[in-house]
Order: sequence, then structure tokens, then C-alpha cells
Amino acid sequence: MVDFHSHSTASDGMLTPAALATLARSQGVTALALTDHDTVAGLDEAHQACRVLGIRFFGGIELEIAFDEGEFHLLGLGLQQWTDGWVVGLKHLQQLRARRNLTMFRRMQEAGIQGEFEQIEALAQGGQVGRPHFARFLVEKGKVETIQDAFNHFLGRGRLFYEPKAGLELGEAISMIHEAGGLAVVAHPKTLRLSVANLAVRLPEWKLLGLDGLEAWHPGVEPRVARRLEALARSFGLKVSGGSDFHGETRPDRQLGRSSGGLPLGEAILEGLFPVPGETSA
Repeated sequence: MVDFHSHSTASDGMLTPAALATLARSQGVTALALTDHDTVAGLDEAHQACRVLGIRFFGGIELEIAFDEGEFHLLGLGLQQWTDGWVVGLKHLQQLRARRNLTMFRRMQEAGIQGEFEQIEALAQGGQVGRPHFARFLVEKGKVETIQDAFNHFLGRGRLFYEPKAGLELGEAISMIHEAGGLAVVAHPKTLRLSVANLAVRLPEWKLLGLDGLEAWHPGVEPRVARRLEALARSFGLKVSGGSDFHGETRPDRQLGRSSGGLPLGEAILEGLFPVPGETSA
């Protein structure tokens, strides 16, 4: 199996990059991309661990894109280098993320929830603070029973504590990914909140900006929808990607190497994205 969408403690995942690689190996994953949100901090550790374990590693990232209709996340897959040129763009995104986190925390305080922001930072284990950490904080405070309840009632789009994230312009993000030697792929298109017909209008526009592919296979859609998205991507000459969007115990329904409908992600995904054998390197 392969997996081109996963997260570690460098952003909002529950496993360290090395532990993620170890779990991937135990579950039969032979090719793995680490795609943490707006950071490349975990790539060196994951790369080293995968090398030891015999897993083909692909450096990755998941970038926030400015988009009014919904949430637009762009995957950078197969990065050949992840230093220097990323510094300015990622620093800007991290500043926007920090501002958003403080806004959400202030809303929680105004709602009467007691605590310190440092408690949420501690849940991030040194990684970037994101909504899953706020969700765990709410569980610990007894405000909700589960992580999913926290999103359903407080942290999901349009809910009481939700604050939309600002992001990069699409063209800028695609350029960053290409300059690092990677492929720019639209992540989980369902969150764009576009119909398939509207997505069909946008994809050729985005392809003109340099877009390389679409993540058709994601746990957020049923297999019939994933197949439709795959056909759509191919109709525009775009590559097809797939991943589990694995985070760990915060999303126990997502398993490494498996995607829509729990189906395994086979070598065909890898061959379609990176037809030339070989491991990417820092």
C-alpha cells in the first residue's frame, strides 16, 4: 500500500514523524508522504526513519490557500528540498495560524471556558497548534465527550469558536512547491464546497497556474465519488493522488494506506504520480 497524505506531531497528528513511519511499516505501507500543515519541520526525521525501515519516502506539505467558497488545501508532494526557499512563505502562514489560534482561544474564554493557552500548546507536543488540539482541550475540560463532538458543536465551519484561516494565493503556493521540486495537488476537494460541475470549471483554470493533480481518493468521500473525481482529473490531464489523511487517535476512522471506503491505496497511485522509481531526498 501507499499513502500520500499523513500528519505527525509537527502539525496536528498524534504520532512523531518516526513513530508514523514505524506504524506505516507495520501496516504494510511501502511508500509514504508526510504532509503536515504549513510546516516541513518533521520531514528530516520521517525521511531518516523511512530510510531505515525500507519505506520509500516523499517529502510533502499541506498548504492553506485563500479561497472564499470553502477550505482549500494544497498538497506539495515529492519535495526534493524543504529549506531556504520555504522560509518566508511558511513564516507568513505560521503567523496567520498563530493569530487565528488566539482568536479562537479568546472566544472560548468569552464563553466561560477556563484555562490557559499554554495548556493547548502542551497538547501540540512542540508542533503547530491546530483545531484538533483545541478539540482535545475541550474534551479534557469536560465540555464535550469526544473529539468529533468538539468539531460538531464548537470548532467546525460556522460553529461558535470557528475562525477561518487566511492563506496563500494559489499561484504563489504552486510556485513554492514547484521550486522545491514537488507536485502541486488539490487536497480533499470536498472541502472546497464546490459541486463536481463547478470543480470542472475551476480545474482547467488552476491547471493554467501550474496545478499538477487532484486528490481523488480521500476518506471524506465515498468510492463512487472518488472514482468520479478520478475520471474528472484525468479528463483534464491531471495526476490522481490518494491518501488516508491520517492523524492518529483524533481520527480513529482513518488508517494508513487506506482511503475512501477503507479501500487500500495501491501502487497505481504511486506510479501515476511518480513513474520514475527512486526515493526523494533532502
